[in-house]
Amino acid sequence: MESLNASTTVLDEFYRVAFRKKIYGSIEELQADLNEWVRSYNEERPHQGRWCFGKTPMQTFLDTPP
Repeated sequence: MESLNASTTVLDEFYRVAFRKKIYGSIEELQADLNEWVRSYNEERPHQGRWCFGKTPMQTFLDTPP
């Protein structure tokens, strides 16, 4: 299986979808949608990644001891 990195995930899951659904009139409009996607990706979607075990990435980060 191909290893994914952050830029591949953003490209596949945000940009390729966003540009099919909406025509952006400004960079600020695109940035607002990207910011919302990143927030949702990190704080709402549970992940099955190596260290997340079904938790969101943010919850995994917050649960990690300093």
